[in-house]
Amino acid sequence: MKRIAINLSIALRSLYSFKLRTALAVLGVFLGTFSLIVVTNLSSSLAKKAEQEVARLGKNVLVVRSGTILRHGGQARLLSEARTLTRDDAVAILNETTMVSAVSPSSHKTFPIRFEHVKLNAILVTGVTSNFTEVRNFRVKEGVFFSDEEDERLERVAVLGKKVADKLFGDRSPLGWHILVFRVPCRVIGVMEEKGVDASNVDQDNQVFVPLDTFLRRLVNQDFINTIYVQTVGDEVMARSRLEIEELLRRRHKIRPGQKDDFAVIDMKDVVALKTQAISMISVLGRIAAGVSFTIGALGILSIMILIVSERRMEIGIRRAVGSRKRDIVLQFLIESSFISLLGGVAGVLFGFIVSVVIYRVSGLPFAMSPLGLEVSFAASVGVGILAGIYPSKRATAIQPVDVIRS
Repeated sequence: MKRIAINLSIALRSLYSFKLRTALAVLGVFLGTFSLIVVTNLSSSLAKKAEQEVARLGKNVLVVRSGTILRHGGQARLLSEARTLTRDDAVAILNETTMVSAVSPSSHKTFPIRFEHVKLNAILVTGVTSNFTEVRNFRVKEGVFFSDEEDERLERVAVLGKKVADKLFGDRSPLGWHILVFRVPCRVIGVMEEKGVDASNVDQDNQVFVPLDTFLRRLVNQDFINTIYVQTVGDEVMARSRLEIEELLRRRHKIRPGQKDDFAVIDMKDVVALKTQAISMISVLGRIAAGVSFTIGALGILSIMILIVSERRMEIGIRRAVGSRKRDIVLQFLIESSFISLLGGVAGVLFGFIVSVVIYRVSGLPFAMSPLGLEVSFAASVGVGILAGIYPSKRATAIQPVDVIRS
C-alpha cells in the first residue's frame, strides 16, 4: 500500500505538470461515461413509460375502431370515418368469438362544456357502458360511475375527468352539480382517477363520460359508434382473437375479398412495440456516440502518457539505476492512466445522474436508473485507462540507464 501511495503521489505531480492535456484526456472519458449513463437511463425510463401506457389502456385489450386507420411511427391516425360499427357488432364479438371475456362499446365527440361562468371548448365527451371501468382499468376516485339502468333510461348524468373537474369547479366538490354538455344539462355523479395520456395519445383526464345511450340519443342523435374495447381471456390469445374479430366484422359488414376494411383492430402492444423500436434505435445511436467518446478519451490518455514517458526519461533512468523493477515502472504509468480515466468516469456518472433526474423532472418521464449502465460505464472508464496505459508503460520499461546517460 505504501508503494502504491508513493506511485500515486508521483502520478498526481506528473499529471499536474500537463494540466491542459490531462483535462482533455479526462474530458474524453467524461463524455463517454456521461452519454452512456444518460442514454441507458432514458432508455429504461421510456421503456417503463411504454409499459405504463399499456397498463393505462387496460389488461389484454384490443381496440376496434371504425374507419380507415394509418399506423406510422407508433401513432395511429384516422384517415376516414365510417358509420358501420354498431352496438350489435359489440354483442356479436362477445357472443361469436371464442377468446373474448368482455366488450365495452363507446363513442366520442368534442363539445363545449359549461358550468356557471366557466366555459371549456372542445372537451372530449365519451359515451360508454357501465363496464368501461373494468375493461379499461379505470376507477372512480370520487362519487360513482353510472349503471346499466341509467344507460337504458337515457339518464343525463356525467362523470368528469380530473382535469375537467379542476377547471370547472376548482376546490369545490362537483358532485350533485349540473353542467351543460353543449345544450344538455347533466348531473355530475363522479370524478375519475388521474390517468394521464394513454398509448393512443389521448389525455384521459381531459374528458367527460356519459352513458352511451344518452350520448347517442340526446347528444349526437345517431345509431352507430366509433370504438369497441375488447378484453381477451389472456395475453397469449390476443393475436388469434384479433383475427377472429376481423373475420367476424368483415362478414357482418359484407366486405368482399379485395375490398378495404371499414374498421381497424388495434393491439396497443403493437403501437408500443413500434415506440420500443424507436427507443432501441436511439439507445444504439447513444451507445455509438459513447463508444466514439471513449475512443477519443483512450487516444487522449495514450498521447499524454507517451508524452509523459518522453519527458521523464531521466527520472525513469535514475529509478532503474537505483533498483526499481520493471513492474514498478509499469505500475507507475498504469496508475497514472487509470487515475485519468477513473476521474473522468466518476465525473461522468455524477453528471449523468444529475442530468437524468433533471430530464425526468422537466419531461414528466418515470424515474428509472439503469444498474447495467452504471456498471458498464464504470468498467469502460477503468478499462480505457488500463488499455491506454499498457503501451506507454512498455516503452518506459525499455528505457535503460546507460541510454539516458548517453543522451
